[in-house]
Amino acid sequence: MRVAFQTALLSCEPIFVPKLRRSCYPHPSLPISWFPTKTRVFSPCRAIMAVPSRPTVQVRDNIELNETEKKIFDRLLGTVRHFGLQNQLRVAGGWVRDKLLGKDCYDIDIALDNMLGSEFVEKVRDYLLHVGEEAQGIAVIPCNPEQSKHLETARMRICDTWIDFVNLRCEEYCENSRIPTVQKYGTAEEDAYRRDLTINSLFYNINTSSIEDYTKRGIADLKSGKIVTPLPPKSTFMDDPLRVLRAIRFGARFGFILDEELKEAASCDEVKAALSAKISRERIGTEIDLMISGNQPVQAMTYICDLKLFWVVFSLHPKYEPAVPEGCDRLCVAYLDATWNLIQLIGNSTFNDEQRRLALYTAMFLPLRKTVYKDNKAKKIPVVSYIFRDSLKRKVSDAETVINVHYAFEKFLPLIPYFASNEDVLLTEVDWEREFVDVPLASKSRVLTGFLLRELKDFWRVALLMSTLVYPRNIDCTEDLLNKNFELERRRSLFKAAEDAVLKLGLDKIWDIKPLVNGRDIMNVLQLKSGGPLVREWQQKILAWQLARPSATAEECLEWMRETHSKRLRME
Repeated sequence: MRVAFQTALLSCEPIFVPKLRRSCYPHPSLPISWFPTKTRVFSPCRAIMAVPSRPTVQVRDNIELNETEKKIFDRLLGTVRHFGLQNQLRVAGGWVRDKLLGKDCYDIDIALDNMLGSEFVEKVRDYLLHVGEEAQGIAVIPCNPEQSKHLETARMRICDTWIDFVNLRCEEYCENSRIPTVQKYGTAEEDAYRRDLTINSLFYNINTSSIEDYTKRGIADLKSGKIVTPLPPKSTFMDDPLRVLRAIRFGARFGFILDEELKEAASCDEVKAALSAKISRERIGTEIDLMISGNQPVQAMTYICDLKLFWVVFSLHPKYEPAVPEGCDRLCVAYLDATWNLIQLIGNSTFNDEQRRLALYTAMFLPLRKTVYKDNKAKKIPVVSYIFRDSLKRKVSDAETVINVHYAFEKFLPLIPYFASNEDVLLTEVDWEREFVDVPLASKSRVLTGFLLRELKDFWRVALLMSTLVYPRNIDCTEDLLNKNFELERRRSLFKAAEDAVLKLGLDKIWDIKPLVNGRDIMNVLQLKSGGPLVREWQQKILAWQLARPSATAEECLEWMRETHSKRLRME
């Protein structure tokens, strides 16, 4: 075998080697068929090129509790002793993982081995009253299979921290649903094996102050930076396809490597079909939002793209047009990549969390901004709206903001030469509308920018960011983006020059400025008895006049109105 491997390594010829068994202690319930012995093709050159670098992960040997955690756990153990209960109290999942990684975590989930959470919460309340402490808010969240919540969860506040209580369980799923067909009290080991990932299957036993690793590889995978499922990945994903997206999210968040067998299962047609059929779009949208809002959104979307899940997650309307070109998913991720890096270079403080989140969505869907579908009334609707409202079930305001930026950012493009220059540049590309006729030439750039910012409000910097990505618009940057030739420094300089110019013009928060003249004043000057299109037209004219003359008064504006109206009447 060694000679064959060395020969193939030099010649780059594929060889057949036995498929190695998974290096995990098997759970007693696993069928022997999970350990395949058939051979697979192994190409040394391809394998060597595909192996990513291993992350270096610092994992603590034990968990150090802070003062609040000590107080919480003392009260829980006091409850057990006071009532003579036989419960083993375990903190499950993410809290254990994060504490071992040295990270703060305020999401404490207590797993109970022989009691419902609602029953134990009542005991805790009685104990706290017994020792003279007030029992804070208590709530029981019933199971709701339609919303993918299969267990009753009890919540209460202890030491100003919300704690969730659930029972250990084992469960089986039916073929076409996430709703378990069998659900019962389980052991800690059974509960660990039904978790999504080995790094999330760890317990901290409060009774014994010890870490429990029932899969025998949770800590090892944490140390080696691997994303692995406790049970075979395909059956794990078929039971609950949402685990595919959770694996991607945690892999991106921690910079961990996705297990090869996991990637193979995640990208198979059966799992993709199950993800579409069994998981509510709200749950998919929540996972995607966590990725986009996380610390590594590009890596998360790259995983989704590499695993052929992009159009499963961001599904399009069945009758969209024009056709989406091949490789559009990778171009979407390339725009996201460029924007993420540009934001880091410009400085995170330039954008708040909401602006940054929607900027990333806006960038990712830039290649789809001209793709539409027709509704029941034959009205053309941007397909991006369908993605937000139907594929991800996000807020309507998210869709509206992204679409508005897609529409408005191109208006920034002809302004960029003006912003980037210290000299007045003739804005020849701008289609000046009627309300700009009476605006002095030197003020037209301020007026146009002011109207644009009033349209975009707090998201004008996001639109400016998008315009720097596609500037100049007569040059196709697709290949550069796909090849990661982002020209970040040039784009940063354009953004900063434009931002500084807008601020120098005194236009930040211009959307909060009230018009000098109201509708009733306009009607009085025009001698109208009711409002209508003519009043709206004059409101736009007045706004343009006001933007061109930021120091003007209401009296001056009314005098200009009277003169202009009289002139129009004489001409008519």
